Amino acid sequence: AKGCQVVAYDSRESWCHALSRGELPIAEPGLAELLAVHADRIHFTSDAATLARCPLLIVSVDTPTDKEDCGDPSVVARLAEEAVARAAAQTTVVIQSQVPPGFTRGLAARVADQASRRGLALFCQVETLIIGQAVERALRPERLMIGCADPRAPLPAVYLEWLEKFGCPVMRMHYESAEVAKLAVNLFLAASVCTTNTLAELCEAIGADWSEIMPALAADRRIGPHAYLRPGLGLSGGNLERDLTAFQALARCEGTHTAVVEAYRSNSHHRRNWALEVLRREATATDGELAVGVWGLAYKPDTDSTRNSPALALLEAVGPWPMRVYDPMVRLEPGRWPFALQAPSALEACRDTDALVVMTPWAEFASVDVVAVQSLMRGRLILDPFGVLDGERCRSIGLRYRRLGVREAGAAAGNRPVCRTEVSTQSV
Repeated sequence: AKGCQVVAYDSRESWCHALSRGELPIAEPGLAELLAVHADRIHFTSDAATLARCPLLIVSVDTPTDKEDCGDPSVVARLAEEAVARAAAQTTVVIQSQVPPGFTRGLAARVADQASRRGLALFCQVETLIIGQAVERALRPERLMIGCADPRAPLPAVYLEWLEKFGCPVMRMHYESAEVAKLAVNLFLAASVCTTNTLAELCEAIGADWSEIMPALAADRRIGPHAYLRPGLGLSGGNLERDLTAFQALARCEGTHTAVVEAYRSNSHHRRNWALEVLRREATATDGELAVGVWGLAYKPDTDSTRNSPALALLEAVGPWPMRVYDPMVRLEPGRWPFALQAPSALEACRDTDALVVMTPWAEFASVDVVAVQSLMRGRLILDPFGVLDGERCRSIGLRYRRLGVREAGAAAGNRPVCRTEVSTQSV
C-alpha cells in the first residue's frame, strides 16, 4: 500500500498458495480489500532463495504463546537466522515480532560473523498492532520505535526510506529499550483497564454510575480522551497478558518489584468472572440450572480471535448448563462444548433462555429488537457488561438489565453500612 514491491515468504507452501488466491487465514476488517487492491505488488512464496532479492527483510512472524501466556521466541529466532543466512550483501534485517528484552542483542551476537562479512545491519522495530484495527494501525502508526545497536548511528538508507513513508516520528533507541518499550505500552494499558474495572465495580456496589464519571476523566489532560475508561471483562486477548507475564519473568530474574503487575492480573481474573458470578447468584435464587444465551465468542469485536476470550471462559465455568451461542465470525470447536448449541442468529440464541449475556460488543447486537428478544426468552435477565443495548428500553419492557459500573435497578446496597472515610484537613 506504500508503493513498494513486496516478497512475502513463509515456509508453508499451502499458506502461500491460499494467500496468492486472496484467501486469508484470519478475519481482519479491511485486510482482504487492501490485499485485492495491491495484489500486483506482492508475491507470496515458500522459496527462501527469493529473500536474496530484497534489500530490506522484515521478520514479522507471530510469537506463539502457551496457556500460561508465556511467549516462545524460538520460532522468531529460527526465521531471523534463516533471513540472515539468505540475505544478500548490504541487506537490512528488521525484527518486528514480539520478543523478550535481550533477544535482538543475543541474535546479533550469534550472526555477528555473517553480518560483518556481508555488511548486514540488524534492527528491531516495536510491533504495536491492535487486532480489529490492524490495517489502520499498520498504515497510520502514531510513531515508530526502532531498536538499534547504536542509536546515534544513521539508519541505512533503504530502511530510512521505508520508515519515512509513514509520515510519523521515528524514535531510535537501544535494542533493549525498544524491547522494553513494548512491555511498557501494555503495562500502562493494563493499569488503565484494571483501574477502570476496579472503580466500576465500586460504582456497582454503592449506586454510582460509572458512565457519568467517564467524561470527567476523559476531559483531564493527564488522562485524556483516548484512555481505556470503558469497563470490560478483564484483560482479554493475547498481548496484554503475554506482556505482563514477560515482565514478571524478567523482573523476577533481575530481582525487581512485581507486585503491581500481580495486582493487575488478579484484578483482571476477578472482573472476567462478573457475568459468571451474576449467573451463579441467579441460579442459587431459582434453585436450579439456567439456560443461557450468549452473544459473542471473540475476545473483542471485528476479529475471529478467541485468545483469552471471556466468553469461552464463561462456557468453561458454567457447563454443562444448556447454552445457545452466537458470534458473527467465530464457530464453536466441534465436540468441545456438547452442551452449547451454535445459533444461526442473535435472536435464535435467545430462544427459551433464562438469561442473555452479551460477551462481545459486536455492532450488530445494538440493532437487535429487544422486544423480539423478550418474546423469545423464558426469563428476564439481560447481562450487557459493555452497554451495547439500550438499558432504559430493556427496563421499560420488563427486562432485568445489568451492565458494568451500575447497580441493578431496584437492588439494595446490602446489609453493610455505607463506609465513611475520615478526610484530613491538612494541606497536601
